[in-house]
Amino acid sequence: MFDFNATLPLMALQFLLLAALLNAIFYKPLTKALDDRDNYVRDNQLGATERLAQAERLTKEYEQQLADARRQSQAIIAAAQAEAQKITASRIAEAQQEAQAQREQASREIEEQKQQALSSLEQQVDALSRQILDKLLGPSLAR
Repeated sequence: MFDFNATLPLMALQFLLLAALLNAIFYKPLTKALDDRDNYVRDNQLGATERLAQAERLTKEYEQQLADARRQSQAIIAAAQAEAQKITASRIAEAQQEAQAQREQASREIEEQKQQALSSLEQQVDALSRQILDKLLGPSLAR
């Protein structure tokens, strides 16, 4: 069936020579290209992972800064509102005091005018009383 003669070693030699030639010409460049591609993908994946981690760190940092800025702005707004309420309360108190002073001043003026009017009326009543007495009793008896 199978014949062992000189062609067998020659065929084995041709096979080994073909395998070495294919390895040198085809497999090594193909393996090198596949390794280069694998290294390129691995490097890009590592770079992307690092950039993603850095982006997440920056995002957390910016979110922290934003939260701090919000807290500060809320504190500033609260302080401004408190200051505005103090100013408003003091101005209202001043206005109330001023209104009270004006009411008191008006009340005093009215009281003075009332006293003057009463005094004037008393004088007029006295004058009219004398005139009536003069007319009723005559000018000589009325005095």
